[in-house]
Amino acid sequence: MAGFRSLAHQVRDARNDRALRRHSLRRCLERFAPYGHRATWWHLCDRHGIAPEDRGADPLRLVAALEELEDARTVWLEYERQFAERRRREKHHGLRRPEWAWGGSGDAVVRCADPGVRPEGALGEVLRRLVRALESEPGTGCPVCGDTELRWPEVAPVGPWAGALAWDGPVCAGCGIVVPRPALADFPSVGAA
Repeated sequence: MAGFRSLAHQVRDARNDRALRRHSLRRCLERFAPYGHRATWWHLCDRHGIAPEDRGADPLRLVAALEELEDARTVWLEYERQFAERRRREKHHGLRRPEWAWGGSGDAVVRCADPGVRPEGALGEVLRRLVRALESEPGTGCPVCGDTELRWPEVAPVGPWAGALAWDGPVCAGCGIVVPRPALADFPSVGAA
């Protein structure tokens, strides 16, 4: 199974045909897709002028999209490294449970409730804003855009998710991300909003 860097190399390799280069970029999103796979793909396509279904996309546009994705990945990996370092120090000093920890993962760091509604700006800048918010005290608004209009998603009426929320936090009306509960101070509980 190819890793992110190997797939990135395939996107840049001019000997590969356009379809393989595009496919390799899509596969990079299996390793790191900060908004979720579909939302990140649509974001990259919109920002770099790639038609989402175009199998023969311009290689220069694919590389530009890859560079944006790599920048965001670098930001996130550095945050994870610093977080792990801090947790090791805290555990050494006897703090076994942090006050709060980010629950995001590499597949969707800043999940978008609707793939068509995403934060403005480059992925790296959005993640830098998120990291600044995660390293400060919890706030009352969206850590990415600052909007204070946050709405809880609907409760699933039937099926295996009956009575459960589909996401672990309210959705920002400004940029569409699912705001993690630990990033919010004194936010009303589910159903009260």
